[in-house]
Amino acid sequence: MEIQIRAYQNQDTQSILEIINYNILHSTSLYDYSVRSFEQQKAILDEKIKKGFPVIIAENNGKVLGFAMYSEFRFREAYQFTVEHSVYVSEQYHGKGIGKLLLSELIVLAKAKKLHTMIGVVDSENHSSIKFHEQFGFKTVGIIKESGYKFDRWLDSVFLQLLL
Repeated sequence: MEIQIRAYQNQDTQSILEIINYNILHSTSLYDYSVRSFEQQKAILDEKIKKGFPVIIAENNGKVLGFAMYSEFRFREAYQFTVEHSVYVSEQYHGKGIGKLLLSELIVLAKAKKLHTMIGVVDSENHSSIKFHEQFGFKTVGIIKESGYKFDRWLDSVFLQLLL
């Protein structure tokens, strides 16, 4: 399977929405309870683009397989060189190297913008995502116990950091 990585386009919104909503309903990778509407997801993506942050797509033969982006870590000026990222791959394409392609490109884009650090926030039960990040040199720098509540249980957030 040949996978292309490219910039987000408006016509990708529905595919991104399907990936996001699947994860909201079936995983702890998002701490949301309710699925998003097309308009909500479009507004989130438009805001990132407006602020100059990248949203990238992995596709094969015109089909969106996954996406990734980064944006502000926090809103104070001193954090301007730190970003928090997200990588999502459609559930039927897990384990095919798509996430690696996406995160590799995000790191390249962050370095080109002369950013200093990338942060990933991962649910502690998502061992595969933690290992995925570690493959890129991310280190666990903190765990916030019981920071989320979903699926009738408390969830811990793992903060992973990569110094660029």
